[in-house]
Amino acid sequence: MTKLNYRDVEANGLRMRVADHGEGSLVLLCHGFPESAYAWRHQLFDLAEAGYRAVAPDLRGIGGTSAPADTEAYALQHLVADVVALLDALGAAKAVIVGNDWGATLAWQAALLRPDRFRAVAAVGVPIMSQPPVAPTQIFPQTEDALFYTLYFQNEGVAEKEFEADIRRTLLKIYHAASDGAGPRIEGDGTPNPFGMVSQESGLLSSLPMPERAPSWLSDEDLAVFVSDYVQSGFRGGLNLYRNLDRNWALHAAFAGLPVQVPALYMVGSRDTGLSMSGMRQMVEAQKDLAPQLREPIFLDGCGHWAPQEQSARVSENLLRFLAEVTSQEI
Repeated sequence: MTKLNYRDVEANGLRMRVADHGEGSLVLLCHGFPESAYAWRHQLFDLAEAGYRAVAPDLRGIGGTSAPADTEAYALQHLVADVVALLDALGAAKAVIVGNDWGATLAWQAALLRPDRFRAVAAVGVPIMSQPPVAPTQIFPQTEDALFYTLYFQNEGVAEKEFEADIRRTLLKIYHAASDGAGPRIEGDGTPNPFGMVSQESGLLSSLPMPERAPSWLSDEDLAVFVSDYVQSGFRGGLNLYRNLDRNWALHAAFAGLPVQVPALYMVGSRDTGLSMSGMRQMVEAQKDLAPQLREPIFLDGCGHWAPQEQSARVSENLLRFLAEVTSQEI
């Protein structure tokens, strides 16, 4: 287990638990779901050693950060307000924002809406996407027997009950299935995928294999940290992100077509389960239209969905190269 420098800060009406390492230009690291700030344990030390102040918060409703009661409080613009307020609480005028999975979605949105505070953005896994013509829940597939996982998450309490029955089992199954060694590689190849169709009868976890041990990049002690984080918070905060997909779409209408105007970096594992989703590779290739200063996308060979943990050294190396370009002047 890696020991992180955790502390609590007050930001945007929340008590936010953050891991705070190093001194220098601020780099804000936003985790995905189901993860916590601990997902950035390697980069926190790598960036601090290189002369940056690396800060990773638990996002609202997850781990040690307080959880608003209203489902609507998890709309993406509220999370953007959280990270802006966190900069204020840390005494930083600007930062580079980095995110993986849901944290990548947050990072793109923060860079789009507040380029005055976020001078550059790096996203892992999730590309910047254009505004769809209809609400997202109208696009996702469903049959009489199964729902796309984002639709399965819509009914409050259903996924919470399934996931919280055995938190260690839940995390181990999801981490394993989306890791390098287990997830699907070709759309529709039938390999179990935590980000695919979900049986309405048996739920999400039943189709995922139970590995004998944690993935090679996740020690038992590391897994225990994530389990402890979700014992503390439950899964509702992360699931509420999905319950605001249509609300995010409606609130974003005023900004549709507006490009991200700051320097940008995108990385994705070549074996990321997300790449098996219909149209995802086309979205990756089309990002330049939405982020004109985007560097050439980086595909991490032999890497799954949890890149900052699976290939920590390569992710840190790419981040540091990018940071050297965009922080040549103090912020």
